[in-house]
Amino acid sequence: MPHIKMARKSTDTDMTPFVDIAFLILSFFIMATKFKPAEPVKVETPNSVSSKMLKEENAVLITIDPLSKVYLNISSPNDKDKLGVIIEGLNKSRNLGLTAAEMASFKTTPIIGVPFAGLKQLLNLPLSQQEKVVQPGIPVLDTLNNELVWWIDEAKKAFAGGKLNYLIKGDNESKYPTFEAVINAMRRN
Repeated sequence: MPHIKMARKSTDTDMTPFVDIAFLILSFFIMATKFKPAEPVKVETPNSVSSKMLKEENAVLITIDPLSKVYLNISSPNDKDKLGVIIEGLNKSRNLGLTAAEMASFKTTPIIGVPFAGLKQLLNLPLSQQEKVVQPGIPVLDTLNNELVWWIDEAKKAFAGGKLNYLIKGDNESKYPTFEAVINAMRRN
């Protein structure tokens, strides 16, 4: 019986369509990805066993850096007017003497880490320069002059009737008395 020979086919495959599809998918993911914004204060948190991620919307984020300086970020992405209510309340209660332009600048400031005495100078700077300023931190260790109490009080008033989340993010190297002062400031409200 004769044996039928199969015709040999070339093993060469045109890879051009595969490369096109790969770059199309890659470019889609690059354009669709929302990158995490740069943090104004670098904090290395201690190892934790908690896996629950907390929402950072409608939140007061208190950050403690390695030098135990305290910074404040009030997040209200859906309602920027609440930030205006907070700064207006502080301006009135603490007699800061802020202008309307400075209060408008507060709404775009990413993080606050200055005492009330330096707030006016910080808000006078353009946003690009505010990010470069080395901020001394909000005073919290002095029990008579814990300025964080005033910030938390005004945030509480601005978010009255709504849910406000309190988040504390501390560095692994920061000192315990600073954490204790932050907790005491929250208890006083």
